[in-house]
Amino acid sequence: MSITTYGLQEIKKEIQHLPNEQLAELTLRLVRYKKENKELLAYLLFEASNEQAFIEKVKAETGFMFSQLPSQSYLAAKAIRKILRMIGKYTKFIASKPAEIELLLNFCYNYLQYTDRKASYKPLRLILTRQMEKIRNLIGKLHEDLQFDYTEEYNLLHTEAEKKFVWLFK
Repeated sequence: MSITTYGLQEIKKEIQHLPNEQLAELTLRLVRYKKENKELLAYLLFEASNEQAFIEKVKAETGFMFSQLPSQSYLAAKAIRKILRMIGKYTKFIASKPAEIELLLNFCYNYLQYTDRKASYKPLRLILTRQMEKIRNLIGKLHEDLQFDYTEEYNLLHTEAEKKFVWLFK
């Protein structure tokens, strides 16, 4: 005997037939079990109507977390990965490529501002290069007008990064 798993389409059809009270009850029950479900529902209910304000809140939180970076390279890398996980979670909530690019650009600028330019710890270095590659790939998936705007900003970031870090893209 095995438990049947249902696909998204089947679940969607079943949800459409439920009364509002039962749907609310199921939603609240689902939210109880995972913190991320609760955060997503809170975003959709309270923050989704003003996406730009939410992005600014995430940027502020990112800046604060960067300002608290430890001086040891290993611990700094762990803290930066934590920031990236947070950004990844929120970009999943927003589900918008331009918002993801904006948050990653902000991440890279904070990285330039708060990390030690002499750091020789390779994982710490790779974090920046991977995020810059990710931004470049995301820009390629946008509409041409947005591509132009974000390409200019990316090139500016790239220039600043090359000035600060001699090891970048070598």
